[in-house]
Amino acid sequence: MITEKIETIIFDLDGTLIDSLSDIAFATNKALEFYDLPTHPKEAYRFFVGDGLATLLQRIVPEGREKMIAKLRDKFTEFYLHNWDKTTQPYPGIISMLKELSRASIKQCILSNKPDSFAQKCVERLLLDIEFTFVAGQRENIAKKPDPQGALEIAEYCNTAPEHCLFVGDTSVDIKTGIAAGMTSVGVTWGFRSRKELEEAGAHIIITKPEQLARYVI
Repeated sequence: MITEKIETIIFDLDGTLIDSLSDIAFATNKALEFYDLPTHPKEAYRFFVGDGLATLLQRIVPEGREKMIAKLRDKFTEFYLHNWDKTTQPYPGIISMLKELSRASIKQCILSNKPDSFAQKCVERLLLDIEFTFVAGQRENIAKKPDPQGALEIAEYCNTAPEHCLFVGDTSVDIKTGIAAGMTSVGVTWGFRSRKELEEAGAHIIITKPEQLARYVI
């Protein structure tokens, strides 16, 4: 349970606020096809994503073809740039949840391991009615999740002590990030990973519907 007043909520993006799996899988498979490498079923990408683009590419490249990663990164970026919004949408209930939190004067932020340029595009296009205090994808000068650097940067920017923050996400990476930052970690079950993964990572709270989050902070 939450024992401190929550002032700021930091959300993961993919698998938490938006369902982007199909577009990520499509762009990645197109990049693989371009270089005559084997592709993967969409569901497999649930376990490939979450740790940043470089790690995603490392996971999908056949053994012995690691030298292809730089070329795959460029080709993925090309395909994703033109296809990132074909099917990607906020999960049901997300917009109403975010608006309810806004009305309660909760600062809302996003920290993603998605490349920052793409994270910004997703938020600007799909979550444009929500006023976020801070939005960041993966940046060269900030360690990616589960390192707490990005989460602590956001807390400082919001002038919020970590114990007054929630970190909300759908993978063990997010749970571990929140815990490492001294925040309350909230796992969501509608995303890419299982409830078991969230429990094993040490989630303080697990919710199954977006509307449940407000009960803990309002």
